[in-house]
Amino acid sequence: MKLTAREKSELFGEGIVTVILLLLLNLSIYVLLDQMIKSNPALADGIFQIKMPLSFGPGPYHIRFWSWGGLFVSIMLVADVFIVYWRLIRRYRQIQLHHVISELHYIAEGHFNHRIPFQLQGDMQRVVQSINALVDSTIKSMEEERQIERSKDELITNVSHDIRTPLTSIIGYLGLIEDKQYHSEEDVFKYTHTAFLKAKQMKVLVEDLFEYTKVRQTATPLNLTQIDVGQMIQQLAASFELEANKKGMKITTEVTADQVMMEADSEKLARVFNNLISNALKYGGKHIFLKASHVNQKEIIVEVANDGPMIPKESLHQLFDRFYRVEGSRSKETGGSGLGLAIAQSIVDLHNGYIYAISDEQLTSFVMHLPVKQIYKIEKEQNN
Repeated sequence: MKLTAREKSELFGEGIVTVILLLLLNLSIYVLLDQMIKSNPALADGIFQIKMPLSFGPGPYHIRFWSWGGLFVSIMLVADVFIVYWRLIRRYRQIQLHHVISELHYIAEGHFNHRIPFQLQGDMQRVVQSINALVDSTIKSMEEERQIERSKDELITNVSHDIRTPLTSIIGYLGLIEDKQYHSEEDVFKYTHTAFLKAKQMKVLVEDLFEYTKVRQTATPLNLTQIDVGQMIQQLAASFELEANKKGMKITTEVTADQVMMEADSEKLARVFNNLISNALKYGGKHIFLKASHVNQKEIIVEVANDGPMIPKESLHQLFDRFYRVEGSRSKETGGSGLGLAIAQSIVDLHNGYIYAISDEQLTSFVMHLPVKQIYKIEKEQNN
């Protein structure tokens, strides 16, 4: 840290004043002691007897103190040097602290991109580093808060848009019936049926939105039980078999062990598989493949794949974003809410696992890595 000319002048002036005061103090003490010795012959004789044997140095070159004043002055000079040095260092640190406080006030005024640039010594440097780290942490927290606000605004905008479209259709068709703008019962049935389908679409969106907001909360409790994932995907394949047959599709399961056991919330995990299989039925080709296997004793892999059209590479990392659609028109036709994969990812996260997608010309696969045991539950039991 560089001192200004004024600060250098203040530091020099304080040093001069300290030296002058110390010299005056030394002179005063010397005069008082000298007067005391001169007025007391016994004290003067005792001092003479003490100083005579005192000598320093080898042989003929030894030094003898012929006067108590010389010894006193030497001691006081050493003490004075130490006191002046201490005073100047103390004043220098006060100047440093003043600069640090000024920089801190400057940052507090809203200049959050500014950092204290000083390179100091000792504890003061640790203070500067702590302040800079605190400002960085505050900026990060503010940015995260702004991101959360933007995320909330985006969520509200998307939900409003997706609800407004079917709601407009419902109001429009019911308005035609209300105003008797139909020519036959067949028209009335057509209008009410369309309104009913749009209402169901709204219901799906609201339910998905509720489920998404619920599983996004990190404190969401999991009803953990031991489940056989292989058996679960086989049951799900059987439940979707009729729908798959209607679409001319076939569901195949593959389990690499007699049992693929893990600790999980079976209801929430089933929701993940339901969402992935439903997506495969909407966008897949002729086959859906469900696989479950052990990676090791601590982790299992579950895969939901289909032979539908390849997903572009630039879209793979966005698939799990809320309301993201690779092909918006197709999703609207199938009635998707755009929240299914986001819900799946949130539930997998709750189980301390992770999910990703890979796609090529042959298969599009959603792969989940899930722990056999929930670590946080074990830690909780250990703490108790």
